[in-house]
Amino acid sequence: MPRAPTYAASGVSRPALGRAVRALIEAARYRAPRSHGLALPAPGHYAGLLKVGRETLALTTDTVGTKVLLAEQLGRWEEVGEDAVAINVNDLAAVGARPAGLVDTVLCEAPDPATFAAIGRGLARGLARARCSLLGGESAAVREIVRGFDLGATALGFFPGRRRPILGGRIAPGDVLLGIPSSGFHANGFTLIRRIVRIARVDLHRPRAGARLSVGRELLTATRTYIDASEALADRPFTHGLAHLSGGGVRNLPRIGPNVRFVLDRWGEPPPLARWLQEAGDVRDREMFQTFNMGIGFVAVVAPARANAALRALERAGVRDARSIGTVESGRGVALPEFGLRYEGYT
Repeated sequence: MPRAPTYAASGVSRPALGRAVRALIEAARYRAPRSHGLALPAPGHYAGLLKVGRETLALTTDTVGTKVLLAEQLGRWEEVGEDAVAINVNDLAAVGARPAGLVDTVLCEAPDPATFAAIGRGLARGLARARCSLLGGESAAVREIVRGFDLGATALGFFPGRRRPILGGRIAPGDVLLGIPSSGFHANGFTLIRRIVRIARVDLHRPRAGARLSVGRELLTATRTYIDASEALADRPFTHGLAHLSGGGVRNLPRIGPNVRFVLDRWGEPPPLARWLQEAGDVRDREMFQTFNMGIGFVAVVAPARANAALRALERAGVRDARSIGTVESGRGVALPEFGLRYEGYT
């Protein structure tokens, strides 16, 4: 196997994608009349915000990416159905929005009732965890475009009562970073994961050393939903920022605080599955932390004097595994001192 495989070498170039997205945004500039709602500025954030009358709405969309190829290979679809909900409501959670509704998109080469039913069961589990309604969706057989399946969703959220969007504007040096563990790789980085599995000739049907489930089942583990964490903190004045560590790993943090440095000096040892994959692929720490969540899926930035109060609020909401993972300092970017890593920004 070539040394130090990367996401880019697997076919996903972050800089190229960033340039393409910027070109799209520049070309799509249009401002709707105020009678159709007022788009609120939230550049680079997790959800788009729209003020309609007195209400502010949050909207986000995402797909489960190439994790569907692993689902197809293993003949298991419920987990990616759940992912389609979780990846979107977690982005709503990162701005403090409460999920209200979701529409799904299933594009396929040929419709199969059993596969659709399994995806539906996964959607139902995700919707129940998020307390969110399925409002409809789109299913299409597009053999000329899609080979297999493509699965995604769009979620709508709102801000109940006097709650306002949490965009990170109050983040300041001294703030404490509380991390909430992930349930695995969620639905990110599977282009690199699948490349490692293929080149290292991993048997997906057998467990790795020390594990109970097969490697395939571990990799398919559904995305954890962080709505309860967001709901516990979003109305608290000591909550200065919320972040979903999805694609891009720890580099998601500058999205909520581009003018401070997030120092993750109490991260701890990454999960055994992550370390096993890293060793199987001979992947460097730098690539792992900028591609995967590495064990922490959601981060709350809170005022230092109220960090314990935040932990108690999370525990009352059933989130009992949150812990302090670092602090905010002057500067820019992200630092992980125990791993000797520094990142300057999101892209």
